[in-house]
Amino acid sequence: LSGLDPAQPYFQDTPTEVRLDKSDADFVDVIHTDSAPTIPNLGFGIRPAIGHIDFYPNGGEEMPGCGKNPISQIVDIDGIWEGTRDFVACNHLRSYKYYSDSIIYPDGFLGYPCASYELFQSGSCFPCPEEGCPNMGHYADKFKDKIKSSLLKLYLNTADAKDFPLWRYKVTVTLSGRSKVNGYVNVALYGSGGNTRQYQITKGTLKPDNTYTAYIDVEVNVGEVTKVKFLWNNNWINPTLPKLGAATITVEVGETR
Repeated sequence: LSGLDPAQPYFQDTPTEVRLDKSDADFVDVIHTDSAPTIPNLGFGIRPAIGHIDFYPNGGEEMPGCGKNPISQIVDIDGIWEGTRDFVACNHLRSYKYYSDSIIYPDGFLGYPCASYELFQSGSCFPCPEEGCPNMGHYADKFKDKIKSSLLKLYLNTADAKDFPLWRYKVTVTLSGRSKVNGYVNVALYGSGGNTRQYQITKGTLKPDNTYTAYIDVEVNVGEVTKVKFLWNNNWINPTLPKLGAATITVEVGETR
């Protein structure tokens, strides 16, 4: 039984008989997309974990793409009726959009077990544990026999528009060169499953021999990594023409570790 952002008003903190609960089916998975408090934030979705596994995409409160200005959202790609409805309850309605996307992407929407969204964002809950990570949505039940705890909160990030799934990688870059410079370092991943756009690993002071790490959520499952593109840029024109390279770049895949 899949709960798509089950309702908060009149249901949160009520007895299990009158709301969705893990006792309602052999396997209950829940997607929370609008779990901010109803007062004053107008959150429509229930906040506590109530299933066998509970997914909190983007932290479960504010979904990317729902903060667009009213006009662009109402005259949306899906038409005026869909756009108007989305404007009123965009976060709440993301749950079924993620679910429908999950049918098309059986390898997408990996949920990482974590105590909080902040810890997930910082990389503390990366990579997946040994038993793996469940997929939010249609294929969540593939994880049914791997659940090890009575409370399983799962976090992930999504894109701000269709197609919604993102894949998480840890990228570590050790720089080489002679002198430190100010600027940024970008990396793009190439692989058997496709290529990503550039993602910023660090910006500010770039020091040779220093190591910089970033957790990136990319728009394609790269598959087997075949190439990494490294790009750095100075913040301003430097007459000394400093040179920086990448001594090593390590890419870790969240799913397979």
